[in-house]
Amino acid sequence: MTFTFTALLCLGEMYSLHANGKHTQLLLSYFLAGTLHKPIIKAETGSVVTSGSPMTICCEGSLDAEIYVLHKEGSQKPWGTQTPEKPENKAKFSIPSVTKQHGGQYRCYCYSSAGWSERSDTLELVVTGIYHKKPRLTALPSPVVTLGENMTLQCVSQEGYDELVLTKEDQKFLSSLNSQFIYSIIQYQALFSIDHVTSDHGGTFRCYGYYNQTPHMWSVPSEPLEIHITVLSKKPSLLTHQGQILDPGKSLTLQCCSDINYDRFALYKLGGADFTQNGGQWTQSGLSLANFTLGPVSSSTGGQYRCYGAHNLSSEWSASSDPLDILITGQRPFSPSLSVKPNSTVHSGDNVTLLCQSPYKVDTFILSKEGAAQQPQQLKSKSEAWDFQAEFSMSAVTSALSGTYRCYGSQDSSPYLLSYGSDPVELMVSGEVTLNSQRSIRASSPPPSRPMPTAGEYQAPQCREYAPSPGCLTALNPEKSSCLCHFSL
Repeated sequence: MTFTFTALLCLGEMYSLHANGKHTQLLLSYFLAGTLHKPIIKAETGSVVTSGSPMTICCEGSLDAEIYVLHKEGSQKPWGTQTPEKPENKAKFSIPSVTKQHGGQYRCYCYSSAGWSERSDTLELVVTGIYHKKPRLTALPSPVVTLGENMTLQCVSQEGYDELVLTKEDQKFLSSLNSQFIYSIIQYQALFSIDHVTSDHGGTFRCYGYYNQTPHMWSVPSEPLEIHITVLSKKPSLLTHQGQILDPGKSLTLQCCSDINYDRFALYKLGGADFTQNGGQWTQSGLSLANFTLGPVSSSTGGQYRCYGAHNLSSEWSASSDPLDILITGQRPFSPSLSVKPNSTVHSGDNVTLLCQSPYKVDTFILSKEGAAQQPQQLKSKSEAWDFQAEFSMSAVTSALSGTYRCYGSQDSSPYLLSYGSDPVELMVSGEVTLNSQRSIRASSPPPSRPMPTAGEYQAPQCREYAPSPGCLTALNPEKSSCLCHFSL
């Protein structure tokens, strides 16, 4: 015990000396050269801690340790010492409420009758929430990325932080980059590139900013960004009963459907941060599906949607469905005009042009047929005299093209927000369709709407072959008249 008492006296004397004195350095070298293995230091809840939160630093040494010492770099005295009441291989140093003064580098060491241990490795303790200008984190091009592909996470800030830091919730990923001022957006940014994405990259990311003179004091975090990893398994289909062009206030339900028995489905809107999940249901015909209700719709509903399927035992998602555009009308204060050339009543096999025009600026015209199952046609506008216009040409028309048409205008700055619709134009195609060998024809025009299947119902197929091919379309259009049948004559 004499040696222990002497060691403690020397330890106290050591810290009473000037921090930069030669005697201090010699004493540190003497005591911390150590004959014991160096202890392990860690923060129990992670080394990135929110200001005001409690935290505990753990120093793990040997069972015969009699004293544990925690040292913070730059301090002339030990930050804390503990003497275990019973044989214990660790000591815990608790901080009830973290402040910016707690940020910094920590090491610990311990003493037993065999002498002093080496110092532990360095623990970098960071305190967040010190600066209140929040950065913004986005994924380019999307927070849904296929296994093995590359991904870029963009951290943007209006505040001129010297460094921007990217972290992951489990702290398996942490990276810091110098911020760059981007004149085009009048903001600072850092681009974090992740090559060859693995399943470990799925999860929640955040980014922070800090200044070089205070590297252990960070800003409040960005909003969390959830990254989802997909694999190249069979993609589901994304469908809508109400059509893709909707007036504000209308109800909208999107259905994700697959002939693979996925346990859950997710809906993602391009450019959004949300990844909405719903449990799967099963039909008696072997389909799995989930409904996503988005109505009543507004301007914020407009956008491009995709859906994904997954099994409960997997954190990875299927390949995405084909994109589905949802367009909202009445968001531009004008209506284009629609006309037909040569006229609105033609014979089968004739050529027809539908001309959409507007005196107001239009970047893209959209032509929609009432009740059509296929996506609306879109054409870039051309400026002619004082008008913007687009010509939708149809060659060798058939009776399937008969129906009511409208056109709309949009601008590139918000392509999913449309003008009011034009007055309707009725196109009538008369005459019989000639069947040629190996030619695919539609037995009649598509039905006005596409009914969705419900869990438990059974729909018997009526055609030998369908287009497009996903099995859920069998349930959606069971009538023979709505199938694309192939005849060999």
